[in-house]
Amino acid sequence: MRRLLSSLLLKLTGLGLLRITLFGDTYLRYVKPGLRPVLIASGVVLLLLGIAAAFTRTASTGHGQESQGCHDGHDHSGTPRVAWLLFLPALSLLLFAPPALGAYTAARSGAKPVAVQKRGFGPLPATSPLPLTLTDFTKRVQQDRSRAIRDRTVRLTGFVTPDTAGDGWYLTRIIFTCCAADSQTVKIHVYGSAAPPANTWLAVTGTWHPAGTLGTRSAPAALDVRRTTPIAQPINAFTDDLPLTPG
Repeated sequence: MRRLLSSLLLKLTGLGLLRITLFGDTYLRYVKPGLRPVLIASGVVLLLLGIAAAFTRTASTGHGQESQGCHDGHDHSGTPRVAWLLFLPALSLLLFAPPALGAYTAARSGAKPVAVQKRGFGPLPATSPLPLTLTDFTKRVQQDRSRAIRDRTVRLTGFVTPDTAGDGWYLTRIIFTCCAADSQTVKIHVYGSAAPPANTWLAVTGTWHPAGTLGTRSAPAALDVRRTTPIAQPINAFTDDLPLTPG
């Protein structure tokens, strides 16, 4: 029975991995794009191992079953009940994909520390509104001593995370270093409009919300909003890059 269970688990998990990687971009909810070949290879290996385990069980049927079941006076042929719970994640991959990380996760995680810009800042393009990532906006606000971001109209993109204090809301990106397990969050506090529904993807146009001393850590990464535009979730949703066309 244990061998049957392990065979089924291997095959279900392998088929689930192949489904989310070969038939769409669902895998991007959990890992970076570069790991797709690894997931495909893992799915194939697990499927083959499951098939091999099934054939091994068939070949061993009728040979030595008594010695397997009770060789020391105890019956070891049963399957631990907890093992059946492993079917739940395996079936979830095969039948329906678990949801991507979003506002629930972001609201319960601290903001990712923004690295220090060691080589200084170049001049900002004259484009208005100026498209920036959330990280670049934060760096300009807190590290650029030239204060070039003052009074500039910028365009930022991300999803909505409610502010539990009720004071504005956050424009958010979740960043994968490798996969969902090592995700980090970058947030921009948005003022001047009612909070849209959580997890709504938006392009937000506005100017820096004045507070603290611009160009220093005392300045908040915050925006006075002028316009919000709903957008489709980009295919590079788990990076802090300018958005690509959605898939």
